[in-house]
Amino acid sequence: MSTSALAREAIGWCRTLATCTEEPPATTRTFLSPPMREVHRLLGQWMTRLGMVVTVDAAGNLRGLRSSESSRAPSSKPSGAPPRLLIGSHLDTVPNAGAFDGVLGVVLAIALVELVGQEPLPFAIEVVGLSDEEGARHGVPFIGSRALAGTVDEALLSCRDSHGLEVRDVIRDYGLDPSRIDEARIDNRAIGYLELHIEQGPVLETLGLPVAIVESIAGQTRLNVVFTGTAGHAGTTPMDRRHDALAGAAEWVDAVEREGRATHGLVATVGQLLVEPGASNVIPGRARASLDVRHTTDETRLAAVSRVVNAARVIAARRQLQVDFEARFDQSTVPMHPLFIALLEESVRKSGLPVHRMPSGAGHDAMVMAGRLRAAMLFLRSPAGISHHPDESVLEEDVAAALTVARHFLGELSRSTVWSI
Repeated sequence: MSTSALAREAIGWCRTLATCTEEPPATTRTFLSPPMREVHRLLGQWMTRLGMVVTVDAAGNLRGLRSSESSRAPSSKPSGAPPRLLIGSHLDTVPNAGAFDGVLGVVLAIALVELVGQEPLPFAIEVVGLSDEEGARHGVPFIGSRALAGTVDEALLSCRDSHGLEVRDVIRDYGLDPSRIDEARIDNRAIGYLELHIEQGPVLETLGLPVAIVESIAGQTRLNVVFTGTAGHAGTTPMDRRHDALAGAAEWVDAVEREGRATHGLVATVGQLLVEPGASNVIPGRARASLDVRHTTDETRLAAVSRVVNAARVIAARRQLQVDFEARFDQSTVPMHPLFIALLEESVRKSGLPVHRMPSGAGHDAMVMAGRLRAAMLFLRSPAGISHHPDESVLEEDVAAALTVARHFLGELSRSTVWSI
C-alpha cells in the first residue's frame, strides 16, 4: 500500500477508534475503561494480520512485536535476543476528546510496520499502545509509560478514581494482575523510543510546516489545592462574618492567571474546581482546585509554583481559611536524545521537507521513556491549533509526511552508530 493510501487508512482508523467511548457520542476513554477492550481488539487484529505477536501487559499496555530474521543482537545484549525499537503513544483520552491525540501515534506505528512489509531490519519493532497518559481517571498521568520505564510504585497503584477504585483495582477488574506489573518493564533489548504525535498547538500551522522535531518537553508540576472555610446559610450569615472557601479559591485562581501572564513561556492553569457542599443557598465550606504549571526551564517553573503556593497561603490567612496542598506530579524538563534528533533531522531532509525543531509545552510519554532509553518525537501539524476537543483534526498530506519521515528514520537508525553506543 502506498504512503498516501496508508495515511488515509490511518485517519479512518482514528475516527473509528473515536467511537470506542464511555460517553457517546463524545469521545472519552480513560484508563482501562470498558471501551479500551474494543480498541485493543481492533488494533490487535490489525497487528496480527501483519504477522505481529500481540500481547497486553499487566499495566494494560497493548504491545505488538514485529521481529526480523535478520536481527542480530550486539554483544551487549542477551544471546538470541534481538534489539528492538519501540514506537507508539497512548490510547486513552481526556473527556470529550478529539480523534487523534495519542491514538494517531499508535495507528501510525502499525501503519509503518505495514509500509515496511517484509523488508529486513537489524532490529525488531515493538508497537506500544499505552494505557494511560492523560491521567483523567486517577489524576496521575503516564501509568502506561511508567510501567514500561519501571517507575510504577505503591503510591501510584494506590491512587483512587472518583468511584474510590485504586489503580490496582482497575487493573484487576480488567482481568490483569497488578502484582506482575514489573514484568511490563522494558529490558536492555530496547534501543530507543519514537513517538509521532499531533502538535496540539498553532506553531506549525503558523509556519506552514507539516512536521517538526521535538527537542525537549517542558517540565510540569501538578498540585491539588484545598481551601477550607465554614459552610453556612447564604441568607442569614452577614458578609463580614463569612469564611467562604470558594471566594478564597476564586481570588487565588486570579493570582495563578496573573502569574502565568507575567512570565514569558510559563503556562499556569486551574482546570478543576470542586465546591462543597455545592448548594445554591449554602456558603461554600470547601473548595478543591487543581494546579498545572509548565515551563521549559525548571528553575522558572519551580519559582512560579512557589509564588502561587505562597499566594494561596496569604489569601487563606487574610480570609481566615485553611489551605492544604497535595503534590500530584512533578516532572523536570526532558531533552530528547541528541542522536535520535540528528537521525530525525536527516530523515526530514530526505523526505524533502524543511527541518524545524521546537520544544513541547505538553507532556508526552516520551518524557517518561527518556528516563530509561533514547527517546525522540515528531510533531504533526494541528489545524487551527485545536486539540483536546472534538474539532481536533489532521491533514492527510501531513500524516503521509510523518509516515515518510518515520520510514527514513528506520533506515537512518539501521545505518547509525547506535549499536556501538
